[in-house]
Amino acid sequence: MNIQAKEVAPTSMFDVLKYVLSLVLVSAGIVAFYQFSDVSQLYRVLGMLGVVIIAIAMMMTTAIGKSSWIFALESKMEVKKVVWPSRQDTMRMTLMVFGMVIMVGLILWLLDMFLFWAITTLTA
Repeated sequence: MNIQAKEVAPTSMFDVLKYVLSLVLVSAGIVAFYQFSDVSQLYRVLGMLGVVIIAIAMMMTTAIGKSSWIFALESKMEVKKVVWPSRQDTMRMTLMVFGMVIMVGLILWLLDMFLFWAITTLTA
């Protein structure tokens, strides 16, 4: 296992400006979405999607955005390394879980019935 401590670059004033501008852009997109309710919903959704894409593209140019993109790529590589169980193993484990749930349910039902019987016998 390779563990490396990565230092995050200090946030510059320009990056903070990009964060604020992207938040303002998304907020304005949401306001415009509801303000133009007389326009077709398809156009409003496409406009909102465009605004969100522009805001994400703006965020990706910051130091945190770049490190997030690198993290996503590294995560994708790690998922490819995972050894996934076969279909037969998955089905067998799923059936075992179902069987255990049914068994525990029956045991709890029997315990509940016994306790109900005991309490009604004692209080009668």
